Amino acid sequence: MVLQEARKLFSHLAKELIYFNHASLGPLSERVTARIHEFTEQRSTGSIDNFPQFIKSSLSAKTQLGKMLNCPVDRISWIDNVSNALNTLANGINLKKGDRIILFENEFPSNVYPFLNLRKNGVEIDMIKTNGHRILIEDIEKTITRDTKLLSISLVQFLSGFRADLESIGELCSQNEIIFAIDAIQGAGVVNIDIEKMKIDFLAGGSQKWLMALQGTSYFYVSEKLQDKMIQPYMGWTSVSDAWSLTSYDMELKKSADSFQNGTLNSIGITALDESLKLFHEFGLVNIEKRILDNTEYLRKRLIESGIQLMLNDVDRKQLSGITTIKVPEIEKVYAELQKNNITCSMREGYIRFAPHFYNTREEIDKVIDSINTTVSDL
Repeated sequence: MVLQEARKLFSHLAKELIYFNHASLGPLSERVTARIHEFTEQRSTGSIDNFPQFIKSSLSAKTQLGKMLNCPVDRISWIDNVSNALNTLANGINLKKGDRIILFENEFPSNVYPFLNLRKNGVEIDMIKTNGHRILIEDIEKTITRDTKLLSISLVQFLSGFRADLESIGELCSQNEIIFAIDAIQGAGVVNIDIEKMKIDFLAGGSQKWLMALQGTSYFYVSEKLQDKMIQPYMGWTSVSDAWSLTSYDMELKKSADSFQNGTLNSIGITALDESLKLFHEFGLVNIEKRILDNTEYLRKRLIESGIQLMLNDVDRKQLSGITTIKVPEIEKVYAELQKNNITCSMREGYIRFAPHFYNTREEIDKVIDSINTTVSDL
């Protein structure tokens, strides 16, 4: 698939909307909306009971996620959101008083609250400060103690866009027998993820942002080694090996990550994700990463030329993602003017955040820069 073919799938482009807000909520392609329509037709005027079709969609979506993350299909579980995925981890690893967890400042709360909540059990939290919004491996090394049991970090920081060096951090965690957990919601579908190479034990992601599907559909990867050590905090009828022996009440859990799927799943959300993932694989994951990083580098270059202050400085390409965040005077006025000019972005924590995807173009970036420059010069 070439770029122009991909752009034709996004109806908002015909309305000349410049959508640079994929870090918040991604648009649905025409293929996804058609698949949703097909699903609702089945549920209303077709077979109605479309469970067999859904099982195929679920396996297809997990297979595509497995290729994206480089992990086996049976290590992926569906869940409703990243917060609950990380709560599943936090409440399943049976930490005791005095055990320590490493977290990082300025993380999105989904990757903080599930672990802070363990303080009620006497678990200690070590919060590492970032250095110029960057995460340094030496700061992690000096924080690790013999009581450190888990480290949880975002692949891509939601505000600055900094991309962590997961390979180095994963090696460090492996050497110290520390559970390595990743919030990948701002990274999956943006940059390469290799769970095996990065030695990741647990990874959670969602479908509504860069993967451009529906809210309420998320997933997590859990290694077999970690799952064997976990206490499953919740159980349901689909958690057990012989789920369809409905009244046997045999509590033997499934060996796969499916054991964490306790009951009815978000079937329409998983179906939509299945269709959206097909676009990613057809365009090519390597091609998508290259286009996103090229867009980020070009956007940063134009902003610097315009004298706009970037949140993240002194980084190279391997530390970039799809997120670029700026600081401007009278931010509310600048943000309002961008909206008037049909440019969608986000205002977060006193900054303006841009998040263009692979199908966005340099021409769109130039229009964004022109809008910022015109507004700032009038202040």
